[in-house]
Amino acid sequence: MELTSVSVKGVSPWNEDAIIRNEDLRLFGVIDGATSLVPYKGPGGESGGYLAAQLVARTCNEATAAEGNSDMLMSLLSRANTALRAAMVDAGISPEKKEAVWNACAALVRVQPKWIDFAQLGDCMLAVYYTDGSIRIVTNDQLAHVDDRTKAVWAQGVAEGLTTREALWEYSKPVIIAGREVANTLGGYGVINGDPAFGDYAEFGRISRTNVKSLLLFTDGLYIPKPPGEPDKDSTVEIASLVREMGLPRYIEWLTELEESDPDCTRFPRVKKSDDKTALWIDL
Repeated sequence: MELTSVSVKGVSPWNEDAIIRNEDLRLFGVIDGATSLVPYKGPGGESGGYLAAQLVARTCNEATAAEGNSDMLMSLLSRANTALRAAMVDAGISPEKKEAVWNACAALVRVQPKWIDFAQLGDCMLAVYYTDGSIRIVTNDQLAHVDDRTKAVWAQGVAEGLTTREALWEYSKPVIIAGREVANTLGGYGVINGDPAFGDYAEFGRISRTNVKSLLLFTDGLYIPKPPGEPDKDSTVEIASLVREMGLPRYIEWLTELEESDPDCTRFPRVKKSDDKTALWIDL
């Protein structure tokens, strides 16, 4: 088994993505932390998204075979979720105030001899490549409908004459706050944020290793920006195809160049010029 990983910081001061590489357990994954809408800085200036992503990754990277087998992935995520809640309480943050809590999306796999266990929350994604050249997107982007609403309002702000990312952020902020409120609800999406109900909204299961050649796990920083009215979340197969064609490093370079061509996010509606980008390619 060969692994290639890439993690590139976007415009935020902290890289809020993290990688899981527990080779003893053949456990791998990507984590995407999200900064709370209520400003927070840790003892070293860390953002809440950074702290959340690092906590989840550390929980998984330090796991041992004693953790169990059949439900290991969800057990580890549950432990991380509980630890995150405790960390936020210690920091004086109410876990019930959704705009203040730290969040983390995740996509994990554990490669077994005959199958692959997976677990996913939010908009971290898993693609599977088969020996016949076909590509299967295993996971569903649970945040797509929330992000589409934000981008529609962002595009409306552009249409009304707003020209800077800062102005567009303030214009769209009420919709962004509303999106945080539906975390871990039936009308929203699943995310690790200290809420004990997070497991009810996670997706997990097992796929056969039959004819599986490679795996790709990636955070939403790899999404290709799209014009108004064209959902970028529809491009997951396109992303998986381009990564296979270009290789991870070159794909990241190409995507970054595209983002740099639209620094104020007016041509391609999005809340950041360039998000953190993390991916893990696994050849089986």
